[in-house]
Amino acid sequence: MEAIYNQREKMTDFIRDNKQNFQDKLLSEAVNVASKINDILETGNIDLLKNAQKLSLYVVVQKEEQLIAFAQQEGVAWAEHALTLAFKLEWVQAIRRTLWHFIYQYDRINNHFNSREEFYALEKRINDKIDQFLNTFLISYSKYKDELIASQRDLVEHLSVPIIPLSQSVAVLPLIGMVDTYRIQTIEEKVLIGISDLRIETLIIDLSGIANMEMHVIDHFQKILTGISMMGCKAILTGLRADLVRTMIHSEISFEEKAETKGTLQQTLKEYLELHQM
Repeated sequence: MEAIYNQREKMTDFIRDNKQNFQDKLLSEAVNVASKINDILETGNIDLLKNAQKLSLYVVVQKEEQLIAFAQQEGVAWAEHALTLAFKLEWVQAIRRTLWHFIYQYDRINNHFNSREEFYALEKRINDKIDQFLNTFLISYSKYKDELIASQRDLVEHLSVPIIPLSQSVAVLPLIGMVDTYRIQTIEEKVLIGISDLRIETLIIDLSGIANMEMHVIDHFQKILTGISMMGCKAILTGLRADLVRTMIHSEISFEEKAETKGTLQQTLKEYLELHQM
């Protein structure tokens, strides 16, 4: 075990002592990335050459914990700055080829490999660790991207449920676009919290921007109307489209028990304003 450790240390010393040659060889192996090194450094403060040396040493010495942490850090950095994933894949494979080139050079000088079994054991250790880095990097990259997309979608969905106060007790909620399972949950959360926070007594919900709803969404919307009533708020629906009404008729569903319905939002607002001007 001590002999293996000593050999690993000698290999890392060989790579450090030939740092410039290592970098030159690496740049020749990754032609597409080489021209982007300065751009990547400026965009994400990522020093590719320095990080390549760090990865190579982690791989040779078999520092698994540090390698995994480094891969996770790199994945977040590349995703955060929207750097091209293809460049990273090319760069890591270039590091693999460059590292094997230097192991070959080291063996020529030191006659390191005493048997075929010893070489294949090293080959497995080196390639497994590089693959582990790459897999961990991709998982970290994808996880960050997924979380970013989810947070952006959540923000967009909440912004697409705008409760607009008309007075201290009356507000309007215009709904536009497709209402799917995810969005109807957002509508439920925003409406019930809005009624409580804004002390809304009458909520005018305009559906003129909604062409149709799936049956499970209509059922969920009915429950929201029930929730609005339970909170002491009156719901007024405007702008029911013909397609949506047709679906409800054939399914024997009606919103009339849960809310008052009117033709258009403009008509309802006009009635509301005239009422408060009298």
